[in-house]
Amino acid sequence: MQNYYAFMKIALEEAEIAYGEGEIPVGAVLVSEGRVLARAHNSPITKNDPSAHAELLALRQAGETTGNYRLVGAELYVTLEPCIMCAGAIIQARLSRVIFGVRDPKNGAVVSLYKILTDERLNHQVEITEGILQEECGALLSRFFRQKRVTSRPLRTDN
Repeated sequence: MQNYYAFMKIALEEAEIAYGEGEIPVGAVLVSEGRVLARAHNSPITKNDPSAHAELLALRQAGETTGNYRLVGAELYVTLEPCIMCAGAIIQARLSRVIFGVRDPKNGAVVSLYKILTDERLNHQVEITEGILQEECGALLSRFFRQKRVTSRPLRTDN
């Protein structure tokens, strides 16, 4: 459990980078045998790529690093519960565990809306640990969306 916090702090550092870029602040770290293989943050706006989620970018980096798209035994730390797209990629990569900070009630495909990673109809299941640094992960997301609401308010024209 102790390493969970250290790796999630790295994911939070990545989420802070996304925040600074105006992206939804999600960070991910892919770890194998206690060693960081990849780290990434959300970049769909920056990259003009709807698939540039932190999880997918980390999986791509790790695949390049290892020379294999199968990352058997690897663990993914992510600040926000993965979506359907990311959950599918996690299954294909054969990760052993996903550790995430906060649930995503609108898009979560791990425990909130769907349970893709543990669906026994699929050929691979992934262990799940949730709630690691939950307060910090949630606070960053709340701060981001609070700021977005403030900066996107329309100007009043009635005087």
